[in-house]
Amino acid sequence: MSNLERPIVGIGEILFDMLPSGAQLGGAPANFAYHVCRLGGRGVAVSAIGRDKLGEEVKEILASKRLEAVLPEVVFPTGVVNVELDGRGVPQYTIIENVAWDNVPYTPEMKELARNAAAVCFGTLAQRNPVTRATVMGFIADMPSDSLKVYDINLRQHFYSRNIIEESLRVADILKINDEEIVVVSDLLGLDSSPEQACRSLINKYGLRLVILTKGADGSEVITPDTKSSVACPEVKIADTVGAGDSFTAAFVNAYLRGESILECHNIANRISAFVCSRSGSMPDYDIA
Repeated sequence: MSNLERPIVGIGEILFDMLPSGAQLGGAPANFAYHVCRLGGRGVAVSAIGRDKLGEEVKEILASKRLEAVLPEVVFPTGVVNVELDGRGVPQYTIIENVAWDNVPYTPEMKELARNAAAVCFGTLAQRNPVTRATVMGFIADMPSDSLKVYDINLRQHFYSRNIIEESLRVADILKINDEEIVVVSDLLGLDSSPEQACRSLINKYGLRLVILTKGADGSEVITPDTKSSVACPEVKIADTVGAGDSFTAAFVNAYLRGESILECHNIANRISAFVCSRSGSMPDYDIA
């Protein structure tokens, strides 16, 4: 079985982003899995939903988008995030606590999925609660030795700590981080002040293969132990940036698992994320595969 026939999993939060234009299904891991599918991989979303109307809507939407998911139903409500967009379309989040994705149980179905996975993408937010944190780390521990572990850090509000970040970095192969987050992480971990040098310090300290550093309108960089690739953002009319980073990560991982060069992975990811910025919501319809 090739890497792209094996599951490429986004694990963590699934929720409704309550945007000015209306409710949109999202959550970084679910967005990641969706874009993996659109780009020809076998994306699978892993999270939890409540036994409520919103939980039913999650299942209906994922079925309509043909996105495979493992979503145990728990006694907590399905997650909701209030989202406001600034003048540049950049989202500001108010994240409701004590919801279903805070309480994702590690089920036998998830364990079997982990044993066959080609890659997983996980973040910081879903690890704010010990239940889901244990599930994320259990999933990673059960993955094959040749699988890819991608830490898309996604710092939100106050829902992170040095301990969670360091434990996540220790199990990761690739770190995805933005220009604001690298400043926070540098301060927490006492890294070099330059973003590039901070990324290299993380590579050296935690044995990462590479770091993806996104910088909004200033483009992005992919930093490896020996090289750096810099790519500018294509000019597009921005609808909003919700889910753009998740699509970038999905496109990069898909290309990486196909054996593309780092530069080609970077270029593909850059094009896809720019396209997503030109559409509303985190899971726009498209088919590039």
